[in-house]
Amino acid sequence: MPTDKLIAQAVELARNAAREVAQADVVGDHLEVVAEDERVATHYFACNDPGYVGWRWSVTLARASRARVATVDEVVLLPGPEALVAPAWVPWSDRVQPGDLAVGVVWETPVDDPRLAAGLTGADELDGVAGRAPVHPSTWEIGLGRERVLSAWGRDDAAHRWHDGERGPDSAMARSVPLTCSSCGFLLPIGGPLGQAFGVCAQVMSPADGAVVALGFGCGAHSQIAVAEREPTPEPVTDFVGFDALDLGHS
Repeated sequence: MPTDKLIAQAVELARNAAREVAQADVVGDHLEVVAEDERVATHYFACNDPGYVGWRWSVTLARASRARVATVDEVVLLPGPEALVAPAWVPWSDRVQPGDLAVGVVWETPVDDPRLAAGLTGADELDGVAGRAPVHPSTWEIGLGRERVLSAWGRDDAAHRWHDGERGPDSAMARSVPLTCSSCGFLLPIGGPLGQAFGVCAQVMSPADGAVVALGFGCGAHSQIAVAEREPTPEPVTDFVGFDALDLGHS
C-alpha cells in the first residue's frame, strides 16, 4: 500500500508528538514510515533511552479526506526487531508441571476438563440411570457419591502416560531384567479396563513399591528370582590320634 505523501512528509510533526510524550533527548533519529491504511501511516524514531535498547517510538498520523494537514492519532513505545523483551506470558496453570504440587498448594481442576465425566451422586437414582445405561452397572463407571468420574479420554490418557513412564515396559529398569510384573507374585491386580494392562506393586524391595506398574514392567525383586543355592557348609572333622601303650619294664 502506497504511503500518503503528505503524511510521509510530516516527520517533524511526528517527532514533536513523540517529544511531548517523552523527554526530547530520548527521541532519536527517524527510522522509517510505514503505511497502515489509506491516509494513515506510522513514523518510527529510535529510542535513546539506555533502558530500552532496540525499542522505537511509534507515531501514527492520519489525514482526513481532502484535508491538507495530518493529525496525530497515537504515540507509543514499541520493541523493534532486535529489542530485548520479556518472554511471552504463560498462564500459571500452564507453567505448573507434574511434580510441582507441594504441601499447601491447591490445584483447581477445570470445569470442562476432558479427563472427567459426570458421575452419579444420588443413590435413589441408581436404578433409573442404570436402566438407561447401555451396559450393566457392574461394567459401567457409576461414580456413586462423586460428581465427576474419569472419562474414557482421561483413562486412556493415564494409560499412555503410565505405559511410557518409569514404570512401563520400555523403561531402563524393565529392560535390565528378563522377568515382568505379569508373572510376579507381588503384583496386586486392579479392576476395570486398566486392570488388563496395569497392577500395583507390593514388593517392599522394589523401587515401584506402592505404585502402578505396567504388566510388562519388571525389576530385580521379582518373586520368581530363585535364591542362589549356597555351597554346603562342611562339618568340622576331628582327628583322633591313636597310640599303643608299651610296657617298657625296668632293667
